[in-house]
Amino acid sequence: MKLDDATRIHHMIEAAETTQAFINGRQRADLDTNQMLLFALVRAVEIIGEAASKVSLDLRKATPAVPWAVIIAMRNRLIHAYFDIDPDILWISVTEEIPDLLSLLRPLLATD
Repeated sequence: MKLDDATRIHHMIEAAETTQAFINGRQRADLDTNQMLLFALVRAVEIIGEAASKVSLDLRKATPAVPWAVIIAMRNRLIHAYFDIDPDILWISVTEEIPDLLSLLRPLLATD
């Protein structure tokens, strides 16, 4: 794996793990009452998507199980439609999709 790709995958893993720490002991309703939590989760998901967009096309093609396009699209949505973020979708992303993503990303670094 190229060094740049490994760095970006590492960034994705760090941000994904951060989301999991942020939601530990939290509920979906906390996003309605805790603006700091909402902003923190949005930022971490943005980082995941930005790092994914910098992963080489070769690695993306070699790892089709990772939903690269969806991850990047989520980042773009959060950045460009910041005024219309759906907390329900964000909560599903961080509680259901990001744990699955971590299980796909961690082995990529383990093979180096």
